[in-house]
Amino acid sequence: MIGIDLGSNTLRAVQIDCGSGETVSVYEKIVKTADGLVHTGKIDTKAQERVIAAIIEAKKRISFENDRYRAVMTEAIRQASNRDEVLGRIERETGIVFEMISGEEEANLALLAVEHRLQQLRREEKLAGHGQNADTFLLVDIGGGSTELIFDYWGKTVSKSFPIGIVTVSQRYRTLEAIENALPDRMKEMQLFCDEIYAKYGRTDSFIATAGTPTTVAALKLGQNYTTYDPEAVNGTELTVLDLENTLKQLLAMSPDEREIAVGVGRSDLIAAGILIFRQLFLIAEMQACIVIDDGLREGVALDGCRGDTEER
Repeated sequence: MIGIDLGSNTLRAVQIDCGSGETVSVYEKIVKTADGLVHTGKIDTKAQERVIAAIIEAKKRISFENDRYRAVMTEAIRQASNRDEVLGRIERETGIVFEMISGEEEANLALLAVEHRLQQLRREEKLAGHGQNADTFLLVDIGGGSTELIFDYWGKTVSKSFPIGIVTVSQRYRTLEAIENALPDRMKEMQLFCDEIYAKYGRTDSFIATAGTPTTVAALKLGQNYTTYDPEAVNGTELTVLDLENTLKQLLAMSPDEREIAVGVGRSDLIAAGILIFRQLFLIAEMQACIVIDDGLREGVALDGCRGDTEER
């Protein structure tokens, strides 16, 4: 089963063997889908061309001939006034039919992927040293156009999507100082939601994060860069607020060329904004440490497709 996630900044695809649950192949490309969206309300022509080129490349890397796929779009397309035009063009030029999913479904699919990875990490005993058993947890999915808060209490799930992401925030504010000053107010609804859930169900045992910012910070902590990134090593890595602050200082001290090597071309401003959002989430969650999981929406889409096959049989 192939899962494709076209996010606000990145196109990500994965092929999973439904029998074993193992990953067969992966593809990822920065396409900047939401570049300029905050100012124009549209997915511009150049962004569409980058997306189409990436999909064509993904089809060369991953065999679509003998496997099913599901392709989903998230917040960038939900916000775009020309979304129908964009979806139509992508289908005509690539043969891939995308569907727009709600923030609620996005959260559920991300949760499915993270729970699958947590089960593997438990079997491998990679969570034992963190003091987090992940029986109940708050999962944050920090995307380009939205952030999802997903609470899991022994299988009971409560989630909500908020239209705050690293792309939209970095494009709305000119400096990191302006972002930092704006976030407490911009993320106030997240704080109220978290407070409400804690009051109703109690504090969670663990704090888990997925998506590009947490995985990039974890990779840098492990001494990796964009080209040497190893998801197996990143999965289960623990981060603290101090790790976030050290990573931000590290990035700001680098030259532009060094930043591109560290986090990828055109990503340094986004990751810096993401770190500030991530740090605010630590305050909202009232947590001291966080477990990072690489698996996210694309894996959830594929696993959900596999689950559908099982149920049909």
